[in-house]
Amino acid sequence: MEAADPARDPEGVDLGDDVVPALRALLTDSVVGLAVWDTDLRCVWANDALERYDGIPREQRLGRRPRDSLAGDADRLETLVRWVLESGHCVTDRDYRVPAAGKRRDRALSSSFVRLHDAAGRPLGVCMMMLVVTDRRWTGDRLTVVSEAGARIGTTLDVTRTAQELADYTVPLIADFATVDLTEAMRLGEEPLDRMGPSRGRIPKFRRAGRASIHAGAPESLWSSGEVVYVPETSPFTQVLSTGRPLLEPLLDTARDTWLAEDPARAAKIRAYGMHSLLILPVHARGMLLGVAVFVRTSNPTPFDESDQLLAEELVARAALSLDNARRYTRERNTALALQRSLLPRRIHGGTAMEVAARYLPADAEGSVGGDWFDVIGLPGGRLALVVGDVVGHGVTAAATMGRLRTAIRTLADLDLPPGELLTRLDRTFIRLTEDDEAADTEIPSMGATCVYAVYDPAVRKCTLALAGHPPPAVVHPDRGVSFPDLPHGTPLGLGMLTFPTAELDLAAGSLLALFSDGLVEDRHQDIDVGLRRVGRALSQRAASLDDLCTAVIGTLPTTAPADDVTLLLARGL
Repeated sequence: MEAADPARDPEGVDLGDDVVPALRALLTDSVVGLAVWDTDLRCVWANDALERYDGIPREQRLGRRPRDSLAGDADRLETLVRWVLESGHCVTDRDYRVPAAGKRRDRALSSSFVRLHDAAGRPLGVCMMMLVVTDRRWTGDRLTVVSEAGARIGTTLDVTRTAQELADYTVPLIADFATVDLTEAMRLGEEPLDRMGPSRGRIPKFRRAGRASIHAGAPESLWSSGEVVYVPETSPFTQVLSTGRPLLEPLLDTARDTWLAEDPARAAKIRAYGMHSLLILPVHARGMLLGVAVFVRTSNPTPFDESDQLLAEELVARAALSLDNARRYTRERNTALALQRSLLPRRIHGGTAMEVAARYLPADAEGSVGGDWFDVIGLPGGRLALVVGDVVGHGVTAAATMGRLRTAIRTLADLDLPPGELLTRLDRTFIRLTEDDEAADTEIPSMGATCVYAVYDPAVRKCTLALAGHPPPAVVHPDRGVSFPDLPHGTPLGLGMLTFPTAELDLAAGSLLALFSDGLVEDRHQDIDVGLRRVGRALSQRAASLDDLCTAVIGTLPTTAPADDVTLLLARGL
């Protein structure tokens, strides 16, 4: 069976001028994907629509068997084609799943197969017809789609990533192009709008938070992620913002006298990519407007309908709750970070005893701000107290507890107590504060803390220190060798079980003392010894200053967004 001319029937009879345009339209303009295989299961004919659906050019399809000319589970489809050819029975409405590059879900198509005959009834081959699945895909599969969305959207407490996950999930599942634009308040963790009422007189600022397309790089988008989005005063977007209701435009009106006349850049993109159907949904949660989600169809010829809108609304509603949780978390994290930074020393001075430098790196958005702190306190006789501590937990409560402990240590340091006795009294103070909080039924929960308190005496170059469940410091010797002294750890603060023994270290001239929190050396994927060796290697390197050495040590972290706070305090005797 040779490749056929669509202007002739299988017997080679001229079908006439009136029929020719219709047959040629099947090849170039049909919305139905068509392909024909002969009795040897070789593809002899295919139209353009089929390429639009599964991405396989006609040249790569002709002359090949179904398993080599179809996407997805092509072996199963070849078995189906052979069965239709041998049995003569038709097969209708079979799933044809096309893998979508970079997407988690395949594109769902419906395929049907029928055997072709000549005038004498002899088999000529098999014809496959393919259409985009519309309403049927959301009936039996709806719960699966929405359930999967719960696992794919909102995997973090990052606003931008959640918006991008929504866009990624809906392309090509629902749309060929999707964007998610959020109010500026979302990015800053502030209170969003209830809606943009008509009396407000101005359009709020939106930023592109997510975009996805069937085309690599989303060339349809006028704005990159993070950029401010222009919203025309008269447009479907402002209509959705002001009413808080979805807008479904199955057939997008691109006439020049519409709102697009005020937005030529967007109009040019619509024409260039053949955008023909539009769905805009408000992104709102707990009665507040967070942004808008826009869905567009280009290559998919089927217009949006009510079933598409219903599914999109469910997906956007799920995403909106995750976005609002992320916004609330961002606000709390910003508050905790501001509180913590206000409680940490802005400058540290070692006086005539030591040269000091410190670094504090807050946890990423997953772990929230923790309760790390550091301090350098001048003592009588030219001595210097060095402190690093870590409150268990994260958020505002951890930062508030950290502030109370730092204040208590400074008060106790004025008494010039030995390190072990100071930590013992700090432990008792911490327990009393916790009991008072519980009696007052405050929102600050009881939590433990760890701490290292060291006192350096430059006159004898000795350092006395005590640990309350905290990692011991590192000592960098004059020859650049690094050691982690084996010191009694003591128990964390808040237990009131034991006293805290004091240890003593001799520091030769030029030695360096490094106090740090566990966030610098601990990693959930590695043993702590790996972190200690990493920090030891970094401390052994030469640096122009202690500030540069701090930067070098922090730079060895496995990630720039640690799950726990990281604190480092370096001190070198003068």
